[in-house]
Amino acid sequence: MHTLGFRFKPWIHDKSIADGPSILEYLNETIDENDLRNNILLNHSVNSANWNSDKSIWELEIKEKDLLKNMTCNFLFLCGGYFSYSKPHMPSFKNQEKFEGQIIHPQFWNNQIDYSDKKIIVIGSGATAITLVPAISERANHVIMLQRSPSYVVSRPSEDSINKFLRKFLPIKVTYFLIRWKNILWQSYTFFLARKFPQKIKEGILELLKDELGPEYNIQKHFTPSYKPWDQRMCLIPDSDLFKAINRNKASVVTDKVKQFESDGILLESGEKITADIIITATGIELNSLNDIDVTLDNIKINAHERLTYKGMMLSGVPNFALTFGYVNASWTLRADLTCEYVCRLINLMDKKGVNCCAPIDDENAYGDDDLIDFTSGYVQRGLHHMPKQGNKAPWKNYQNYLKDIFAVRLFSIKDSNLNFYSQKK
Repeated sequence: MHTLGFRFKPWIHDKSIADGPSILEYLNETIDENDLRNNILLNHSVNSANWNSDKSIWELEIKEKDLLKNMTCNFLFLCGGYFSYSKPHMPSFKNQEKFEGQIIHPQFWNNQIDYSDKKIIVIGSGATAITLVPAISERANHVIMLQRSPSYVVSRPSEDSINKFLRKFLPIKVTYFLIRWKNILWQSYTFFLARKFPQKIKEGILELLKDELGPEYNIQKHFTPSYKPWDQRMCLIPDSDLFKAINRNKASVVTDKVKQFESDGILLESGEKITADIIITATGIELNSLNDIDVTLDNIKINAHERLTYKGMMLSGVPNFALTFGYVNASWTLRADLTCEYVCRLINLMDKKGVNCCAPIDDENAYGDDDLIDFTSGYVQRGLHHMPKQGNKAPWKNYQNYLKDIFAVRLFSIKDSNLNFYSQKK
C-alpha cells in the first residue's frame, strides 16, 4: 500500500498488504480531506462518448439506473482500469448446467453467499484465486484450488518492520516517502533480476516454497510454472496465508484439466473426481482499454488497436482524451499517479496557450509490431486486440518503467512536436 497509495496521502496503517475495508477507509478519508464528494457521481455509467469536432466537446450518454442523461465535457479522461467489470472471462465447461450447487464468478461476489462448512472448488491460479482460497478456507469445510497450470507464488509479511521502526522517531510523511521509495526500488530491482537471471530467481522462489510446504509436498507439480519469472504477473500472498491453509488441510491444490462438470462436482481429465457444494470460477478477466464505453470521433467508432499510445496515456489522432494504464510489473497506481499529473499539466498548458484542443499527431514511422503488454498471460494474449499499440520509439513506447516515466512524464517539458495544439472555432 505504500506504492499503491497516493503520493500525497500517507498510508499510516501497520499492514502494507491491506484488506478491502482498510483501502476503502483510506479512499474515503482522501475524498473528505480534499472536499471531493460533491464532485463525484456514484451509481452512474457512461454508455457512449462522441467527440464533436464542430463544437470541440465530448458528448456523453450516461445511465443512472434506468434513466439516460446527456452531458458534455471539454476533456475526457478514462480511469476505469483495463478490464471489463460486466463481462469477465467465462469459459464454457462441458455439462456445466448439470452441477446442482452454486457457480459463482468472483467479479459478481456478494456478502449473501453462504460458504460455511461447504466443500468449494476455486478454478484458477491467479491473484484472485490465491486471495480467495485462504480467505474462505477459514469458514469452509475444505477448499480446492483447481488449476490447469501453476503460477509463481511468493509470500511477504503483511506488516513492514522497517516502516514500523521508522515511524517511532520520524514524521509520518517522511516515513511514507522513504518506505514508498524503498518499495519502488525493490520492485524495479527484482523485476530486473528476474528478466536478467530467470533461472536463478526461479530456483530461489522454489527453495522458499520448500521451506513453506515441506520436503514431501509436490512443489514441482503444483507450484512450478512452465514459464520464466515475470513472463506473467507474480502472485504475492501476505504472511504465507495460502501455505498455512494448505498445511492445516483446510485447502489443497489440484493441477489438472476439467473434463466435465457433474451434478456434485468436477470430473478431471486424469479420471479423478472432486466433489463440491460451490464452484468459484476465478477464470480471469477480459481486457478493455476504453472502459466498456462506445467511444467515437464524429460518430465514427474508435478502434484502440489501430492507434498508437502516446506516453502510455493518449491515443494518436484523438483530441482532448486520455486514459489510465498502470504498471503490470509494479503497483498500478504508480503509473496512474503520473498520468494524472501529466493530464493536469497538459490542461494547464492548453489554458496558457489559449487553445481548446490538443491531440497527438499520428506518426506512421513509429508503427511496429510491438504489443502494449509484454506478457504471456492468457488474459493478455486473449485481449491484446482490444488494446492500443505501442510504437518503436519514444514518445510512443510504453516502457513499464517507473524510473524512466518520472523523467518522461513528471520532469521533462510536455511541449512536444508530436502534440498538436489548436483551437477549433465553435
